[in-house]
Amino acid sequence: MASALAKADGAILLVPATRPEEALARLPHGELWLRLYRAARKDSPTPVLCARLPNARHTLAAVGFAKPGASAFERLVLAGKLAGKVLERGVARVECHATGFEATEAAAWNEALVTALLAAAAPMPQRKSKAAPPCDLRAIDVRGAKTRDFATCRAIASGNHLARWLATLPPNELECVAYRKALRQLAEREGWSFRFFDERALKRLGAGAFLAVSRANAHRGAGIVRLRYRGPGRAPRPAIALVGKGICFDTGGINLKSAKGMYMMHGDMQGSAVAVGTLLACSRSGARLDLDCWLALTENEIGPNAYRPQEVVRAANGVTIQVVHSDAEGRMALADTLTLASRERPRLVLDFATLTGACVNALTDRYSGAFTNRADLNEPLQAVGRSSGERVWCFPMDEDFDHEIESPIADVLQCPLESKGDHILAARFLQRFVEKDVPWVHVDLSSSEHKGGLAHVPTDLTGFGVRFATQLLGDRTFLERLADSK
Repeated sequence: MASALAKADGAILLVPATRPEEALARLPHGELWLRLYRAARKDSPTPVLCARLPNARHTLAAVGFAKPGASAFERLVLAGKLAGKVLERGVARVECHATGFEATEAAAWNEALVTALLAAAAPMPQRKSKAAPPCDLRAIDVRGAKTRDFATCRAIASGNHLARWLATLPPNELECVAYRKALRQLAEREGWSFRFFDERALKRLGAGAFLAVSRANAHRGAGIVRLRYRGPGRAPRPAIALVGKGICFDTGGINLKSAKGMYMMHGDMQGSAVAVGTLLACSRSGARLDLDCWLALTENEIGPNAYRPQEVVRAANGVTIQVVHSDAEGRMALADTLTLASRERPRLVLDFATLTGACVNALTDRYSGAFTNRADLNEPLQAVGRSSGERVWCFPMDEDFDHEIESPIADVLQCPLESKGDHILAARFLQRFVEKDVPWVHVDLSSSEHKGGLAHVPTDLTGFGVRFATQLLGDRTFLERLADSK
């Protein structure tokens, strides 16, 4: 190990937390690590140690202590801390060593370390006159592993990076017309098909819910993008539909948001960013899946043409909606998008949206909420959340919740005036626009934004959902269960 460390600019050394001093003594330069550990353990029993090694390269190394039975989330958190310690300027090659673990556990820790390094090294949009220099990382060497072992890991990191990049762009750059153009270019680069349903096409389809939201835009460039990926192999497969809310800026409309509430509303398109990030991850990993990605792209603006409370609009599936609050625009735009996606009878509809503050109130911004029209999928969904490290919690979807959104003049209320349980009521609303025989999962992205980052992701905008969804769609048992779900 010492010779490998001497060739690296940076190194991450992971040891079991059960007998820390014994583990440290076996490392190269063990006396150095023991001295640092004994000084640091006064503040924490499992500190992160960092030092320049006394070798010719002065390798910057960090040591972490892995507790037995750590969850995927805990692995990613520690990996993120270690990545942050070693990725200084000039660190182009990083060595990763997980020592003292059995093979399966070592592989899990190595995956977390590579994932964290890729997330920390990914460049983000900068608009400062003097931009910070990019990360110098060029190579990651994992002891005992081969590059091909991390192909899926790299693909997921690319999808997460895309989701975070898009969400970070300011709203004067990523308005919905520019977003559509960027998606077309991405589709050409990745070999996906691209189709755009503009407002005229949506009017012909009767998509009155989406068109109500886009009505106040100064341009007529809003619409629904459909991206299509077909995995390798010629055997016919039922497609899976990814759906994303792409509100590129949300003023709240007639029910105008406050300054504080509007501040981060360029990120109200993160559902669409996660959907297309998932598509990218699956595509680059060569997933044997057929995927259609439906993205509802518009702004929710204020103006003389803005839709108003008490209007009644008709969605593409014929359901009439009594408008209550113009700031509940996400469920309106998604309603018609879900109808178009589910009409094709996909194997599954999986949608993502920064939909409700109620979900943040219920879970904080560490978990995201999951909702499904198949109750027996609740535990598998939560299990994938646990194993991926992107944790979700499933909420009830009982029919009696519909009492809260009964309308005296239309088929359904857009939302109640009171906000109690709005995350559940929003999901019950959305279910009306999914064909009854189609399995559907809705993810309310309450953890799309977390101050200081979440788990291994160091940025406030987390790209949460790409890792969860890619693992979910790669779970053969879950996909086979869909046909029998109820």
